[in-house]
Formats: sequence, C-alpha cells, structure tokens
Amino acid sequence: MVVPLVLVLLVLVRVLDDGSGGDGDQGVAEVEGTPAPGRADLAPLPVEVPPVTPEADASCPALMAALPLELAGEPSRPVQSDSPYAYAWGQPPIVLVCGVDRPAGLEPTSPLIQINGVNWFVDTSDPDSVVWTAVDRPVHLQVTVSADTDSAPVTALGPVIGDTLPIRQP
Repeated sequence: MVVPLVLVLLVLVRVLDDGSGGDGDQGVAEVEGTPAPGRADLAPLPVEVPPVTPEADASCPALMAALPLELAGEPSRPVQSDSPYAYAWGQPPIVLVCGVDRPAGLEPTSPLIQINGVNWFVDTSDPDSVVWTAVDRPVHLQVTVSADTDSAPVTALGPVIGDTLPIRQP
C-alpha cells in the first residue's frame, strides 16, 4: 500500500510542476501565445488503430471532445489515422487510442494499477515503450508512452476518463 501511495505522490508532484524551473519563462510564452520552442513544428504522427466498432462510436466521441490540449507538459500534435479516436501529444509522443481490443495478456488474475479511479493493465514487453490500457470502461483505451516516461500522462487523463466513460468491470 505504501509503494502505490509514494508512486501517486511522485506523479502528482511531476504533474503539478509546470516544468519552468521556477523562472516563469514558460508561463510568459503561454500568455503571449508563443508556442514552446520546437513544438509548433511537430509533424503529423502516423497512428495505427483497430477498425472502429459500434462500441467505440458510442463511447469514444465524448472522451475525444474532452481531451486536454496539453498533457503532462506536452502540447497536442496532429495524427494521421484511419480512426477519429486517436490523439497524440509531444515528442517523444504520448499516443491515446480509444476503442482498442482487449489486451492479449489480460487475465482474470492480472495485476492492475488503479490511478485516479481508472484501472490500467500495463504492458512493458516492448523495451522502447509502455502501453497502459484502461480496462474498466465500456471500451478499452490505450495510452502508449516511451519507456522512460512515468505515469504522469495516465494520471492526468484519469479525471477526463472518469468524467466521460462510465465504469464497468474488466
């Protein structure tokens, strides 16, 4: 119980930190409407998605409309996708896809991590990325981050997911 609490506290500190190092420059750029250096020119990110299902069409639009323009300090970026239910932020990219298949490794006894009221199945089998899959909603949604990214993105997304997708048991 202590380890998850410490993890959540560390994530909250990172999420609440504005990343400016205390000098305030980042806040000035946002007020003046100037994008952070190197972010305005991010190319569209190709995102592979599963075929859109009726369940995704019923559940994902509300989530997509509520997604933040900035996530864990990273600005949103365009995506190239066959689905309207893909979204990305920053570089290295944080990629969200709503309406994905049930994770292959998810078993009734699989450990889940609950963050901000959302149960996540975490796949670390790829050494370059971590795939977080929310498994307690009407549709599964996946957040893929680089292997060196902590849980800040899924922590920040928890309230948005909770407000737009009702809970169901995995």
